[in-house]
Amino acid sequence: MKLKFEGELERLIEGIDILSQEMGFQQSDEGLPLKIEKTSGKLEVSLTDGHGLIKYDQKNHFYRALGLFAEAYQEKEQFHISEKPQFRTVGTMIDCSRNAVMTVPAVQEFMHKVALMGFNMVMLYTEDTYTVENEPYFGHMRGRYSHEELKKLDDYAFQFGIELIPCIQTLGHMKMVLKWPAYHDVREDEDVLLAGEEKTYAFIEKMVQAVSDPFRSNRIHIGMDEAWGMGLGRNLLQNGYRDRFEIFIDHIKRVLEITEKHDLNPMIWSDMFFRMGSKTNKYTDPEADIPEKVINNMPADVDFVYWDYYNRDEDFFRTFINKHKAFGRMPVFAGGIQTWGTFGTFYERTFEDANAALGACKKEGVQEVFAAIWQDDGAENTHFSALLGLQLFAEHAYSEHLNEEKLKKRVEFCTGISFHAFMDLTLLDGTPKINQENRWPANVSKYVLWQDPLLGLFDKDIEDLHLAEHYKELESRFADYVNRYEGKAYDFRVVWKLCAVLNLKSDLGIRLRKVYLQKDVGQLKQIAEEEIPEIIRRINLLREEQREHWFKTYKPFGWEVLDLRYGGMTSRMETTRKRVLDYVYGSIVSIEELEEERLPLDRTPEGLGTGFWKKYQNIVSPNVF
Repeated sequence: MKLKFEGELERLIEGIDILSQEMGFQQSDEGLPLKIEKTSGKLEVSLTDGHGLIKYDQKNHFYRALGLFAEAYQEKEQFHISEKPQFRTVGTMIDCSRNAVMTVPAVQEFMHKVALMGFNMVMLYTEDTYTVENEPYFGHMRGRYSHEELKKLDDYAFQFGIELIPCIQTLGHMKMVLKWPAYHDVREDEDVLLAGEEKTYAFIEKMVQAVSDPFRSNRIHIGMDEAWGMGLGRNLLQNGYRDRFEIFIDHIKRVLEITEKHDLNPMIWSDMFFRMGSKTNKYTDPEADIPEKVINNMPADVDFVYWDYYNRDEDFFRTFINKHKAFGRMPVFAGGIQTWGTFGTFYERTFEDANAALGACKKEGVQEVFAAIWQDDGAENTHFSALLGLQLFAEHAYSEHLNEEKLKKRVEFCTGISFHAFMDLTLLDGTPKINQENRWPANVSKYVLWQDPLLGLFDKDIEDLHLAEHYKELESRFADYVNRYEGKAYDFRVVWKLCAVLNLKSDLGIRLRKVYLQKDVGQLKQIAEEEIPEIIRRINLLREEQREHWFKTYKPFGWEVLDLRYGGMTSRMETTRKRVLDYVYGSIVSIEELEEERLPLDRTPEGLGTGFWKKYQNIVSPNVF
C-alpha cells in the first residue's frame, strides 16, 4: 500500500516512518491521498472515492487511527470508522524487577505494538533496576538501566504520544536492595525501608531524582504497596508500638516533600490503607474500616492507584472504586494480564477480570487505566505473551461496549498473531478438571515441570487429570503456531518445547511409583533407560529455546536463575535414573522416596483441579531450600 499524507505532519512523521514497517505501507507522492486533520473529541477514519481522511485529537489517537485505516483498507474500498475515547489515559506497566529487564530494542518493539493499539502511557516498574549515582550496590548485577538508556526510551515513546512514567518503590518491595550491608541503616526488615529515619529520606531523594531525571513526564509512581512489616520490625524495637496508619501517612508526607521539591506529581498503590483497615488484612475486604481521621489526614496531592487483578464482579469493582472516591479523589485503575507465576498467560481469567473492571471504570467515571504485566518468581513467561491482553484494554478504551469481533481482527492486525493462538496459551494451565472458581488461576505447567519425580509433591492432585494426553495435543497445536507465526513478536517456540517436555514428564512420578509398588522391574528399567534420557534431552532443548528468547529480549542478568532451575531439574532426573537402576540391579532393596504416601496439596472438597503454587522453592522440595 502506498500513501500520500496531506496535512500537518511535523509532530507525527517520525512515528509514521517507524510504523510504516510494522504495517507494510510506503509513503509516496503517487500513493492514495490521506488527509490528516487535528480535531477534538472523537477519532475518525474514512476512505471515500479514493481519498482517505484521519481526524484525531491526541497524538496517540493518530497512530491508532493510522492502524485502523491500514487494517480497513485491506478489506474495503470505502469505509467510515468513528471511535470515542473512554479514558484520558490508557497504559501498561512493564515489570522490570523480577529478573527480566527488557533491553532497549525490546521495549521499543513493545512500544510499536501499543502505539498501534492507541496507548498513551507506559510505566517501567523498577524496584532497583535503574542507576543511582554513588550507590554501586543499588541494582548491582541486576541489569539496571542507565540514565542514557532511560532517556533514549523516553525519546522513543514521545514520538508516539506515549508518556513514559517511572514506577519505583519507596517503602516495601525493597528486598533486593536491603540485602546489601550498605543499606543496613535504612532497613525496617528484609523487605521494607525504615520509615521515620532521616537516612531513609536522604536515600529516597537520591532514588527519586535519579529515576525521574531522564523522563519528560513530571509524574512518578512511588509504590508503597504490600509493606507488611512497616512498624513491626526495627521501628518497633527502637520506638515501641505506634499506630501503623500514623506511620504510613507520616512517611507518605515525607516522600511527598521530596516529590514536590523535584516538581513531580506522585501516585501510590492504595492497598495498605484497606489492609490496615481490615481485620483479615485483605485488600478487597468489604468490611475494611478506614478511620475518618486517616482519610482527613491524607495529603491531597497524590493519586491513588486501585489495583485489582482477581475479581470478576462488576458491582464489586464499582463498590471499591467508590471506596477510593471517599478519599476525595478519582482513583487510577490498574488491572492485570495474568502472566505471572507460570509459562503462559491465562487469558480466560484475564478477560473475565478485565471486562468486569473496565466496565465498572466506565460507569464510575474513572479516567486513567493501565494493565500490569508482572513477572513474579523468576520471569518464566515473556512480556510479549501479554499482547492480546493489551489489545483488550485498548478496545475497551475506545468503545463504550467491547466489540469482540473487532478485537479479534485488531489483535491480528497489530501483532500478526490470531486471537485464538493467544487464547490457547490459557491451556498450558487450563487443564482438565481445573477449578475455575479459584481466586488465582492455576499454574499447573509450572509445578509439573519443576516438581521432583521421586518426591511427586503434586502427583496426588494431578493423578486423574490425564495431563500427558493434554500436553501431547498442545505440543502439536503450538508446533503449528510456531510455523505460522515465524518472526512475529511472540513465536510460541518456548511453549511448544515446554509441552514436549510435559507430555512425558507430567505423569512420570505417578507411573514410576505405580510400577515400583507393583515391583514391575521391567517397566522400571524401561523408564530409567529410555524415558528419563529422552526427558532430559527435551529439557535441554527447552532450556536452549528459552535462553535464545531471553538473550534477544532481556538483559543477561537473571537468566542464571533459570539456568540453575534447569540444571537442578536435569540433575534430579539423573539421580532418579540412578536410584531406579540401583533398585533394578539390587544395589538397594527399596526406593524410600517412592515408599512415601502421596498427599493432596490443593484439591477442592469436590476433587476439582489444582490451584496456584507461586514459588519455585515451594514446588521443588519440602525440605530446607
